[in-house]
Amino acid sequence: MEIGGRVVLVTGAGRRVGRAIATAISRRGARVAVHYHSSAAGAEALVSEIRSAGGEAWSVQADLRDPAAAERLPHDVRDHFGVLDVLVNSAAVMVRTPLDDVTAASWDDTFALNLRAPFFCARGAAAAMGAAGGVIINIADLAGMEIWPAYIPHGISKAGVLQLTRALARVLAPAIRVAAVVPGAVLLPESWGPDDADRLERTTPLRRLGSPEDVAQAVLYLISADYVTGDALVVDGGRSIR
Repeated sequence: MEIGGRVVLVTGAGRRVGRAIATAISRRGARVAVHYHSSAAGAEALVSEIRSAGGEAWSVQADLRDPAAAERLPHDVRDHFGVLDVLVNSAAVMVRTPLDDVTAASWDDTFALNLRAPFFCARGAAAAMGAAGGVIINIADLAGMEIWPAYIPHGISKAGVLQLTRALARVLAPAIRVAAVVPGAVLLPESWGPDDADRLERTTPLRRLGSPEDVAQAVLYLISADYVTGDALVVDGGRSIR
């Protein structure tokens, strides 16, 4: 799929990795729907940047923890632009919850955004894309492939995203391709400090941290990789093989 002129919905695009993805996609000439929940200022700033650069963007608010809102969002984007070609499920939460700190409420909150929302967004996108088809890219996490003791619910939710990717790829083929990006240490939690960054750099085979732009480049590849579906592209500097 050529990206220029396509309509791409990026969830959680008001900040962090989602913002980098939306920016990279817009630079390739796509029309971008910038989804946000509470990061209105970041979303509007990004829309202004894209428009100033000659691109086309539109911000749209939705609480994806509400399954009905998540499923409706792709239809809202299609109604605004007239078509929907690509969905990037980037919105997520990463909360440190050691085993004894996990509550039913914190568990449900993590799964509502990290796993349930991508499912209903994807189902809405499939309906909005229709027979013309399209591409769905899910942003998973290395925590879905490893064991991070302080982030057990997060890791389980992201493992679910990988299975969701495979299942949707099978069910939605051949009209819609579905793939995932699995980032490693590309953007640390805001509560982490220099010591955490140094430790990750030392234990990563490429001896450096990644960046949100590395994830964005993987997304761009998967959007255009017309013979790739059901797979996950790991972007972790080699951490998964250490």
